[in-house]
Amino acid sequence: MLCGIGGRTIAEAQRRLSYTEFCSWMHYRRKRGSLHLGMRVERGAALLATLYANAHSKNGGHKIYDFMPHEEEPALTLEQAMATWH
Repeated sequence: MLCGIGGRTIAEAQRRLSYTEFCSWMHYRRKRGSLHLGMRVERGAALLATLYANAHSKNGGHKIYDFMPHEEEPALTLEQAMATWH
């Protein structure tokens, strides 16, 4: 048996999870991040590495995603891009 979500296969989880509960989990993930323990540990270590690198470099331009090999930096929003143009 393949383990997917909560020890169940993805097909089982789809049958048992209501749309409302799914939306609640999506809201939680957007607010709190991944449920994957390894990714949470990687993010914590990357945060510490970013703080250290920026404190000990002359330009201090490191981002957390520079130290997260399994995560891609999200694309800029239009507002963020426009702020960098000024």
